[in-house]
Amino acid sequence: MRVARVTVIGWKARAALDAGGGGARVLAPLSASIYLTAGAEILWLGAAGATPHPRAILCADPLDRAARLEPGEPVSVGATRVSPWRPAEVPAGLDAAAAMARGAARLGAAARALGAPDGLGALLVGAPPAFPLDAAAGPARALAAACAANAPEQAAGAAQALLGLGPGLTPSGDDYVGGAFFARALLARAGACDVERWRRAAETVRGAAPRLTHPISVALLGDLLDGDGWAPLHDLARALATDAPVETARDAARRLTRLGHSSGWDLLAGFVAGAAS
Repeated sequence: MRVARVTVIGWKARAALDAGGGGARVLAPLSASIYLTAGAEILWLGAAGATPHPRAILCADPLDRAARLEPGEPVSVGATRVSPWRPAEVPAGLDAAAAMARGAARLGAAARALGAPDGLGALLVGAPPAFPLDAAAGPARALAAACAANAPEQAAGAAQALLGLGPGLTPSGDDYVGGAFFARALLARAGACDVERWRRAAETVRGAAPRLTHPISVALLGDLLDGDGWAPLHDLARALATDAPVETARDAARRLTRLGHSSGWDLLAGFVAGAAS
């Protein structure tokens, strides 16, 4: 399969393809996307207009052949003339970190304004998550408390209890953990918490993930542990850190909640928990 009309390519996807001469292989063909492997990296093809991500390759070519592709089939991607997508930087510094924490708390308190929460997003409005995620409520609250107490070792323990909980390629527990550690990575970069201790906690979670969850989710979780993720998550963090108007942050949060079945809500709930200080 040849993909030539690439509209957006994430920086991780570009680096992986460049290292392999533009070649990849099918990992999992889905209805709206095709997961690929390029060397050791997992990437995916999506439709033009889908949400950017460091691993995403968005293209104008129709993906209706996906159902007929077999795992292992070669895919060639022509994207050498497309500049790699990177999110705008989230400002660093203690003032920006404090603004992000305040803004995340306000956003969480007003979560009903974003729509009906799904998945672990129910925790934002004080509701119990629906089965089968009811078992995740305790560890999720424990992770939130560890973040608020700036206790990375406890956060890593609570996170491991969440990995793999929920259906799909990226279970709700994984997304919640990813959102929380994404926020902690940004706070650490800003100097608001101990970089080394939170880095070690993230590495503990990264090391445990392969035995607890799906390989695709392992890759996406690893990005979030490093402070990399979906475009609206970065947009939200930036809006909060810069004290942008409330509606700017809410717009980013609404775009985030539209990701997947409940992934966006899970990420948002995790981010709000992780940003607490």
